[in-house]
Amino acid sequence: MTDQAEAEAPDTVTAIDAHGRVAELRAIREEAVRGPSEKATEAQHAKGKLTARERIDLLLDPDSFREVGMLRRHRATGFGLEAKRPYTDGVITGYGTVHGRQVFVYAHDFRIFGGALGEAHAAKIHKIMDMAMAAGAPLVSLNDGAGARIQEGVVALAGYGGIFQRNTRASGVIPQISVMLGPCAGGAAYSPALTDFVFMVRETAQMFITGPDVVKTVTGADVTHNGLGGADVHAETSGVAHFAYDDEESCLEEVRFLLSLLPSNNRENPPSSPTEDPVDRRCDALVDLVPVDGNRPYDMRAVIEELVDDGEFLEVHERWATNIICALARFDGQVVGIVANQPQSLAGVLDISASEKAARFVQMCDAFNVPIVTLLDVPGFLPGVDQEHGGIIRHGAKLLYAYCNATVPRISLILRKAYGGAYIVMDSQTIGADVTLAWPTNEIAVMGAEGAANVIFRRQIAAAEDPEAMRARMVKEYKAELMHPYYAAERGLVDDVIDPAETRHVLIQSLAMLRSKHADLPARKHGNPPQ
Repeated sequence: MTDQAEAEAPDTVTAIDAHGRVAELRAIREEAVRGPSEKATEAQHAKGKLTARERIDLLLDPDSFREVGMLRRHRATGFGLEAKRPYTDGVITGYGTVHGRQVFVYAHDFRIFGGALGEAHAAKIHKIMDMAMAAGAPLVSLNDGAGARIQEGVVALAGYGGIFQRNTRASGVIPQISVMLGPCAGGAAYSPALTDFVFMVRETAQMFITGPDVVKTVTGADVTHNGLGGADVHAETSGVAHFAYDDEESCLEEVRFLLSLLPSNNRENPPSSPTEDPVDRRCDALVDLVPVDGNRPYDMRAVIEELVDDGEFLEVHERWATNIICALARFDGQVVGIVANQPQSLAGVLDISASEKAARFVQMCDAFNVPIVTLLDVPGFLPGVDQEHGGIIRHGAKLLYAYCNATVPRISLILRKAYGGAYIVMDSQTIGADVTLAWPTNEIAVMGAEGAANVIFRRQIAAAEDPEAMRARMVKEYKAELMHPYYAAERGLVDDVIDPAETRHVLIQSLAMLRSKHADLPARKHGNPPQ
């Protein structure tokens, strides 16, 4: 071999080795993407569930996903684990975009170890959560796992601890969304509970701390998985789930819509969106939508639909605590949170569940710079032994605390009645509402006129020759003196009484005026809210 040939030989060998290594890498990556087997994929589909990668493709913009930790494998031994070391270790982590904005995601792969969490699996989730926090971008978890990997013992449990700690640190800093697409049992259920929003798919998703078998052994109750912790149970009864859908496709599409309404982090404002809905559009239909008679019900959703851009809004916890509505919508393209009593359900009273629902929503809006518009038509707090013994005082105080603590722009509008402590709690001027408005149909008082007359004039009514006529006269007198539409405005407790048809325009003007609002809370480590 000549000197020249000897000089060229190492380069030739290196080039061949490099091509071989690239081919090897390509094969490994294809194996990781393909998953354990076609049979496992078919089994996943047979349950009505998509694979983890199919779910990520639906969630993120096309071709935007960049995987992190694809080649990670566990290092556990015993119980046959050393012979089974698939790439990804049962969780796919990475980042991509939704409507062009960066989002981080992790998705359990049920085909690998049933999506169970082990040391390497947890480490991948920890890393992607840390990356989301560092980048200041939302985190979406696609949950479909069998809990802790039993073969790895306490190491797996420790992995959950790391997730919970990061959920808590990220709370109020970046939006966290949990999407339940399969089973989630035991301690694993606490991570979704720590996040801002929980989505569930009917039939395939369940959440519970102890499963049906344990429940039957301990209590004797015979219940199915869905009956114990299915989507409808958590959307209607427990309030654990904010949204429930029939299939994964519609569920993930709504996750994308929710993300379009939220900022990337607590240092940004929610994204605005152009609208052709006129700022000064009159809402003449409102006069007929809301009956003057305070005892007649109506659907507050129709009022919201009339007010917001293009009639479009996303209701949160739509089927739980239906006597209050919490929704995200836009006014002149700007995202706003709406809290509204629902006269169609329990006459719109506040109770334990409604107070908790609205308090959490107000806190979320405040954390992510979403202005709050409150629509009042509330007869008071729900009376009853069950409510008092269930702690309506401390639960109602949660809503009061949330409003008092909120520094975002806050506008309250009294449509009809606002009685007693519920009027104060629902963002009255005295607890910090920036702008307080009312319609000419408003009645603000300690209680309804009938009840007030019975208390104040009980002796006169009892002594009258015609008690019913005297009661009617006293009710009329009380209304004329203390409950006329301008009573609160005359005393500065309402900033303006407005024509219902002009409500949209006035709200948009008020929100624009408050856009640069800045308010600081007293220096403290954190408050101690009612529990």
